[in-house]
Parts: sequence; C-alpha cells; structure tokens
Amino acid sequence: MVILVCAVALTILGLTILFSASASYRQGPYYYLNKQFIGVGFAVAGCLLAGLLDFEYVRRYAWFVGGAAVVALLLVLVPHVGIAVKGSRRWLGIGFLRLQVSEFAKLAMVFCLAHYLALNQTRIGEFRRGFVYPLGIIGVFAGLILLEPDFGTAALTVAVGLSLLFLAGARWRYIVPTLLAVGGLFAVMVALNPNRARRFTAFLDVEGNKMGGTYQLYQALASFAAGGAEGAGLGQGRQQLNFLPEAHTDFIFAVVAEELGLVFTMGVVVLFAAIFIAGWVHLRRAPNLFQYLLAAGALLLICLQAIINLGVVTGLFPTKGMSLPFLSAGLSNLILMGLLVGIFINTQRNWGRAMISGEGRKFREVLS
Repeated sequence: MVILVCAVALTILGLTILFSASASYRQGPYYYLNKQFIGVGFAVAGCLLAGLLDFEYVRRYAWFVGGAAVVALLLVLVPHVGIAVKGSRRWLGIGFLRLQVSEFAKLAMVFCLAHYLALNQTRIGEFRRGFVYPLGIIGVFAGLILLEPDFGTAALTVAVGLSLLFLAGARWRYIVPTLLAVGGLFAVMVALNPNRARRFTAFLDVEGNKMGGTYQLYQALASFAAGGAEGAGLGQGRQQLNFLPEAHTDFIFAVVAEELGLVFTMGVVVLFAAIFIAGWVHLRRAPNLFQYLLAAGALLLICLQAIINLGVVTGLFPTKGMSLPFLSAGLSNLILMGLLVGIFINTQRNWGRAMISGEGRKFREVLS
C-alpha cells in the first residue's frame, strides 16, 4: 500500500535525522531519539487499532467520542490540570506521558462531522442542517483550540472541516463567505496582539529581522543554502551547534536539507505528494458518505499539515509552530499519524468487500 510505504519511509528518515539533529543536546544524543522510538511504538499500536476497528460499529459512539474530546480540551484550560509551556496550555499529563489534546481533537472533529453529514446527506444543500449545524461542530473544536492559544492547529481544524463540508456537497455560497469571515477574524486577532503582529510583519522582511522575529526562518533558509545539492552529511550540519531553535520539531525539514541535500529534500515532498495522490484515488472506492469523509479527513490532516510546515520552513508562510508529519519529534502527533494511516489500512481492506454491495455501487456512481 502506497500510503503505508511512504509513511514508513518518512518515519525512518525522521528517526535518522532526529538523532543527527539532537547529537549535541545537553540531555545526550539519544534523548530525543529514545522518546521518538517510544512514540513510534505507540503510533504502531494506534495504527493496528484503527486498522482493526469496525467503523460502522464505532460510528454509534461518534457523539461520545466528540464529547470526550471537548471535555479534554476544556480540561487543558484549567489551571493546575492543563500543562502550560511558553504561555500556552495544550497538554495533559497521563502517567509518564504528556499528550497534546488538540492533536486527537482534530480526528474527533472529523469523526463527528463525517457522522453528522452522512446522517443528513439528503439535506446537505440546506442552509441550517447542511451548513450551520456542521459549522457549529467545527466552531466548537476550533474555538477551544484557539483558547489554548494555538492558532496554527485551530486554522488547520477549520480548513479540514470546511473542506469536508465542500466534499459532502455544501453550497459554495455558504462556504466562501465563511472563509472570508474566518480569514478576517484571524487578521483581527493578529492585529490586536502586538507579538503576533510583529511576527507577521517580520516575515515580510526576513533579512531585516534576522536577529529578531525571523531568526528561526533565517537559520532555516541558511540551512537550505548550506546543504546545496549533496548536503553536508549526517552529523555535519551547523545546526549541530544549536543555531536553529526547535530543529528537532517544527524545523526538522531544514536539517534534512542541510545534511542530506536536494535529493532527500525533494524526496520528502514527493513522498507527501504520493500520499495525497494515492489517498485521493483510494477515496473513489468508498462505499458510503461516512467512510468517504472519514478517509478524506484523515488525508487532509496529513497533507495540509505537511503543506503548512513545509511552507513555514521555506519562508512561504509566516512562522507558526506545527510538526512535520512522521518526521518531527512529538509523541502526540506521531500517535495521530499512526491512527490516520490505520484508517487507510482499514478502508483498503474493507472497501474491496463493499464493491459488490448495492449501497457501495450507488455511492461510487455519485462520486463519478
């Protein structure tokens, strides 16, 4: 399966470059690598779990799953319950684990939205049932994530949600004004926060702000230049000296570029493109709207996050912390990626059986 092969290849590359990127850290060269191996173990378990589930059965508990995710997002905001790091409350401690709740809330939102739209597929063209109610589902999840605050994940949640509405058949005349309103809201929130406003304006002049708001981006672009076509070699990059903050998480793509060069850099892009193309082709075999939207949401959560991260690291988008799927260090996102790949393994196995069913044939005729 193309998606599984690409995911494994990206994960192996992530483990390799993560060891190289963290070689000079105070905690030791194996600190982040060991944590990532633990994350890979949980991701594999999540992948197997999602691959074995009966989605039509689990769908009965869609609102319970969504409600649990909302409660968890609320708990994150409670002092002494949610874990605060650098002014943001995004984590809950569970035993020795620290999980970023918003990562799993994105999947819960997709699950609830797919369930609701499938239940109301004959009324998707209506304003209230086909747009306002599902928009409320998106708004609850995105709004709570925004309170953490986490603008990047909130924006990704809205983008995935509205994309699912479009794929389900919601009308353009409802979606376009909503996109404009959301864009305006984000612009106002950036303008009202001096720190965010400085970061955004600094992005427009990377060279002029290289010692301030664009330091990370400037160092990332320098890594691309230093790596060139062939790369400096594993462990030979200057980011070993900790010039680039968060090199093991948000900016790991820059380390790939510096140490392994253009071939591996383009290889990462090609692998994500292959995931998108294979996923999009696979969607045409969906037996019903619920499973179609669930798989589409999984595909968008992987590919849109990758696009945002690659855009940030290469200077196309303003700097915003967001992991690169499968490569970046981070337990929660890695587990989420395992669950998403498991959804595709599950549907790959089960949709073939649904090809002969009347419902499956009818839905595929609609897609065609």
